[in-house]
Amino acid sequence: MSFIVLKFGGTSLIDDEMRKRVAAKVLKVREEGYSPVVVVSAIGRKGDPYATDTLLSLAGINGIEFLPRESDLLMSCGEIIAGVVMTATIQKNGCPAVFITGAQAGIITNSDYNNARILKVNPEYIIKLAQEGKVVIVAGFQGVTEEGEITTLGRGGSDTTAAALGVALNAERVDIYTDVDGIMTADPRIVSDARPLKVITYNEICQLAREGARVIHPRAVEIAMQKNIPLRIRCTFSDAPGTLVTSCGEAHKGAIDITGDRTITGITHIHDIARIRVNTDLGADTPDFQNKIFAALAHALISVDFINVSPEAVLFTVNSAFVAKTVRIIENLGVCPEVLPDCAKVAAVGAAMTGVPGVMANIVEALARENIQILQSADSYTTIWVLVKKEDMEKSIRALHCQFGPA
Repeated sequence: MSFIVLKFGGTSLIDDEMRKRVAAKVLKVREEGYSPVVVVSAIGRKGDPYATDTLLSLAGINGIEFLPRESDLLMSCGEIIAGVVMTATIQKNGCPAVFITGAQAGIITNSDYNNARILKVNPEYIIKLAQEGKVVIVAGFQGVTEEGEITTLGRGGSDTTAAALGVALNAERVDIYTDVDGIMTADPRIVSDARPLKVITYNEICQLAREGARVIHPRAVEIAMQKNIPLRIRCTFSDAPGTLVTSCGEAHKGAIDITGDRTITGITHIHDIARIRVNTDLGADTPDFQNKIFAALAHALISVDFINVSPEAVLFTVNSAFVAKTVRIIENLGVCPEVLPDCAKVAAVGAAMTGVPGVMANIVEALARENIQILQSADSYTTIWVLVKKEDMEKSIRALHCQFGPA
């Protein structure tokens, strides 16, 4: 028995017409001889009656505050509603279908409410239902602890559900359906000639997702990569093939060569960040003081990024919402940090850049041509990041997209 896992986001289920489109895609997979397992998110987005954020907004009514355990019970309702409705839609097409919760699907998690991690998946019940000839609809975003407590998997949790089921079922592939035609070379709202990629590696999409691309959650990619289960990012509104996410070796096969003229695969970005500079020229006490800075921020659960440490200074970025808290913490250590607000992080991602001379030179050239100042930079094997002023962000993205011409 060969499985294909199909995940549909909330916008794909928003009304009866969209759900008919989803049903047609599911039935097509069945007609091709596969056993489809369908993972659904809550219907719609914030403001829609059954969306997760809408359910959570109930907490603000009359000052009600939910504890993490109870908020997980509440949030899990959205996917249950979506799953029951989607099951009825498929049944209406004359196809046997059954809905099951994350717990019934055998998704076992730790007890970290609101952001649980999947520990294991027991797919026996799914396999049994599929052997009975039924299309199995599974509630995404949720699981259960060993003790039977309902948990949710955090933002992007339905992607994680789909990937985990794909691995547990040794699926032919996992199709993630969304409202775009695949992974784009840049944000099409910023770059008019951005286009979907035919293929991308697991490592590249993880980097793109971590640096601001919101098409798929990086945790889902990491899970699929463990067993080399191919992912496909596709559009609910079309029959376009979308973007195939696979290993570097698989991406090299056939006519596709990611090391050809595509040094950079895509450009992505994160905005609304601020740079913090702490002068640490304190002589022999510098290493200990640097440790105190990061320990204090970690204790306050403040995530820092884009870190540069030298004997003279510590530089890093934080989300703009945490600037005031960060400043207070550092001032309590006896120093006054310098804050550069309204910054943006722009990343050029590409597995083929490793060992290639001149990539950074091209980035500097492209930005200098537009009179864009680089405030800070960093790099890894697959990514080069630059920090720029927020007002220069869109111009930077367009300049880099033009310079490297991702294909």
